Amino acid sequence: MKILNEFRMTAESKSVNESFVRGTVAAFAAQLDPTLEEIADIKTAVSEAVTNCIVHAYAHCVGKIYIYVAICEGGLVKIKIRDKGCGIADIKQARTPLFTTSGGERAGLGFAVMESFCDKVYVRSKVGCGTTVTLIKKTGGRAENG
Repeated sequence: MKILNEFRMTAESKSVNESFVRGTVAAFAAQLDPTLEEIADIKTAVSEAVTNCIVHAYAHCVGKIYIYVAICEGGLVKIKIRDKGCGIADIKQARTPLFTTSGGERAGLGFAVMESFCDKVYVRSKVGCGTTVTLIKKTGGRAENG
């Protein structure tokens, strides 16, 4: 997977930053000339990943969210959302629809939503060290060197 363009950013785990990260990633991905539906898919998946950092990784504090986005040959967008929060004890369980560690209004659908809007979703985590979610989305657009 040859990288044609990439960027990194860091944001604090505050709810007000979720829409900024979502919009910034979508704007960067726009260089592929994706469809409106593909942009909406990227925005939704990024929103879910960042919200997981805010709500779960840093539930009792504000921490850093690290975002990496790469535009690759063949119209691929690779997005990594990483935190240094509490980590996930059981990734398989966390990816189960309707499972949530926080009650109330949380539906436990974050990973299911990411999986439905992306072609691939990878999750790496270590309790006490944090989590990295990698989202891969193929667009119909074409990336060009330049």
